[in-house]
Amino acid sequence: MVRITEELVRKKSEHNERLISTLEELSLHQEDIECIEHIQNWCRDLKILLLQSNLIARLENLFKLKRLEYLNVAVNNIERIENLESLESLNKLDLTLNFIGELTSVESLIGNYNLRELILIGNPCADYPHYREYVVGTLLQLQSLDCKEILPTERLQAQRLVQQHRAVIVQCQLAQAIERDEQRIRVAEQQNELTKQCADIEDEEERRRIFWNTKSEHCPEVRTEIARQHKLGREKHEPSPNPLTTNMKRTPHLFAPCGRPYNINQAKLPFNFQDEADHYSLLLEVYKHLDTSLIDVDVQTNYVRVTVKGKIFQMAYSEEVKPDDSVVQRSQITGHLQILLKKLKPNELLAVKSMHAPKKSAPAAKEPCGTVDIGNICAPPDLPDLI
Repeated sequence: MVRITEELVRKKSEHNERLISTLEELSLHQEDIECIEHIQNWCRDLKILLLQSNLIARLENLFKLKRLEYLNVAVNNIERIENLESLESLNKLDLTLNFIGELTSVESLIGNYNLRELILIGNPCADYPHYREYVVGTLLQLQSLDCKEILPTERLQAQRLVQQHRAVIVQCQLAQAIERDEQRIRVAEQQNELTKQCADIEDEEERRRIFWNTKSEHCPEVRTEIARQHKLGREKHEPSPNPLTTNMKRTPHLFAPCGRPYNINQAKLPFNFQDEADHYSLLLEVYKHLDTSLIDVDVQTNYVRVTVKGKIFQMAYSEEVKPDDSVVQRSQITGHLQILLKKLKPNELLAVKSMHAPKKSAPAAKEPCGTVDIGNICAPPDLPDLI
């Protein structure tokens, strides 16, 4: 059974810098997930949730997603619509190719007043007589059913006959429920016989060949077993990892053999480093929405090291600094990191240069009007006479 883990969700949220608390769109399709869990606690701002092509058997653990607008659970093992009443922003629900036979469960969506699109194509209930009329007459807020627009006249006619259609639907779903119970028993017996048949066969390839050549029914139990066989096949053809290379994590070299610190930028962050007379100034353009708890700053006498989400940024400097007098600040607007490193001995040469640095030129004066007297223009005294 594949579980929804924090690592999996962060992996699927790279477009949001792997931050899951502010995630608005999450795609977990084709992961062989069997149960919906944790998402409503980790990603409460979700607007789009894509869970198609999994093995989900029940709609659950979604009631905290108040901002969810689009839910796609197509191609799963769902047999009834439930536990969606609290999704007050839900606008589109896709249940294509599931096993929904209890059509009256759509009545649980009456309170979802923002629901505009519902897709039930490929479910057993879509074959019931008066299926479309019943759904249209029950969910008056719908604008489209099975990708087909609902016309006002169609809605009025369906609403007038909804009770008669419901009586027919109830009879159909009762017959389908009995057939489904018989199918469960029949499939369980077939799987037991197949297990006994393969018990004495030692060759794994032969057992898999027998499974794929055996006729099967279209039901949730068979879909789950097919997914398990696919997983076993993938695991067999994947090369086994080498423990020597797997356990050996590459660590960057931070210092030269002589002890000199290297300049490293693993995170590839833009930065600006300035050498002033009495201090160094480092501006590191950290991601704006990155949590400050994921940043660690280590100031030493001859280098500064900033660790951002496990990635190292290290900058060496030629003059020693005072680590205790250094200042580290982070902008609340841009998220950039500003580090001021006080030098142990101020650089007198840089101080003299800064004193004699030319001041900013004043704004250009307007062009003189009239005649200019060039006799009053004196050459600077330090220039030699013209020859």
